[in-house]
Amino acid sequence: MPSPEPEGQLHTGGPPVIELRGLHAAYGRIEVVHGIDLSLGAGRVLALLGPNGAGKSTVLAVASGRLVPSRGCFHVLGRHVNGIAPEVLARAGICTIPEGRAVFPNLTVAENLRMMTYTGKALREVQARAYDRFPRLAERRAQLAGTLSGGEQQMLAMARALASEPAALLLDEISMGLAPLIVDELYELIADIATQGVAVLLTEQFARAALGVATEVALMAQGRIVAQGTPGEIPSDLAASYLGSAGGGGAGSPKVA
Repeated sequence: MPSPEPEGQLHTGGPPVIELRGLHAAYGRIEVVHGIDLSLGAGRVLALLGPNGAGKSTVLAVASGRLVPSRGCFHVLGRHVNGIAPEVLARAGICTIPEGRAVFPNLTVAENLRMMTYTGKALREVQARAYDRFPRLAERRAQLAGTLSGGEQQMLAMARALASEPAALLLDEISMGLAPLIVDELYELIADIATQGVAVLLTEQFARAALGVATEVALMAQGRIVAQGTPGEIPSDLAASYLGSAGGGGAGSPKVA
C-alpha cells in the first residue's frame, strides 16, 4: 500500500487532503456511521455538526487512523489509506487534537512543546511558533500544564499541533467547557490557519463559533449526514432541529446565520 505524502508539507492544489467515500464505521458489531461521503481540500474548514451520539467523533477517529472503516474508503491526498497506522498518518501531516486537549499535565508548558521536536523541528523553532501565536504560553512556560486554565490547555494543544506544520488539522469539540470569549479566540486562530493552506476538519456540538469560520458544513444525525453545504445553504430550521438539543446562548447557540 503506498505511503501518504511526506510530513510537514502544505498542499494548496491537487486532490482533496481528506476524502471519505461510502464510509461505514463500527465498534465491534455496532455500526455507528452509515455510508457517509466527505471531501476536504487545502485551506478549507469543514464543520461537522450534530448532537451527542451523531457519529462526529467516530468520523474523526477514522480520519486520524485510530479506527479502520468497516466499509468504504479513506483517502489522503488521493491515496487509499484504510488501515494505515495513526503515527504514519501523523508523519504525513494529519494532526489531531482530541476532545479533552491531551496535554501532559505533569510537564511544564516548555516541556510539552519540547515533545514536538520528535518531528525534526528545532526546539527554538517550535517555541517561536508557539509563543508568537500564544503570548500567554510564553508567560507560563515554566508552569505545569495541568495547572493551566482550560483555555490555556487548549492553546497549548494547538501550539503543539501547529509546530508540525500539518496538512490537515482535526479538532474534536474544542469549545467544550470553555468560556465564549476563549472559544472565539480559538476560532479566529482556526480561520487564520486555514488561510495558510491547512485543511481543517472540526466537530462541534455547539455551532455558533464554528459556523463563523466554516467554509463548508455537514450536519450529522444518527450516523448519517442529513444536510451539507455552505453555512448559508443549511436551512436554519433544519439546523435547529438537529442542534437544538446542544443548548442555547453563548458558544452553545445552534443558530445558523
